[in-house]
Amino acid sequence: MGRKGDETRGRLLDATQDLIEAGGYFGAGLNQVIAASGMPRGSLYFHFPGGKDELVAEALRRAGRELGQAMRDLSDATPDAPALVAGVIKLLGDRLEGSAWRKGCPVATVALEMAAGNDALQQVCAEVYDAWEGTLRERLIADGHPDADDVATSVLALVEGALLLARARRSRDPLDRAARSAAVLLGG
Repeated sequence: MGRKGDETRGRLLDATQDLIEAGGYFGAGLNQVIAASGMPRGSLYFHFPGGKDELVAEALRRAGRELGQAMRDLSDATPDAPALVAGVIKLLGDRLEGSAWRKGCPVATVALEMAAGNDALQQVCAEVYDAWEGTLRERLIADGHPDADDVATSVLALVEGALLLARARRSRDPLDRAARSAAVLLGG
């Protein structure tokens, strides 16, 4: 694919990612994606012949990779797991507040909507969460934490829940509380 094709594909994915983060799977209709991206319908089907599910799956994978890379960068830049988690919560909180409380976790809304009825999208959501949990687990292991598997799952659940509450309340308070609780959980 040439530069123009990559740009077209990227614009479609950008639009889809924005729409699913703000409104979930059902808020990202193909007409909305086409309008938001400025791309013609034919380009959408050329780049995503599997239609909406293929487009959403790729947008979820892409969002997962982006946040996963940010988590790895934070892990490299912080002294320990409590600092990593605090950094992730701050990053996500800044993102949420900066979007007028529309964009929390780039995967959660679709996971909640589609996990029970769409096996392909459920699998993508699970893969993204597994990767993020893996980054947390690796850091916990490197820090010598004895229960890295359980704690990584607990921390991810704490962060996801705090994002949901922060979005619902339009307040950073749940994120601040989650950061303090994570520090206690991690022994920081």
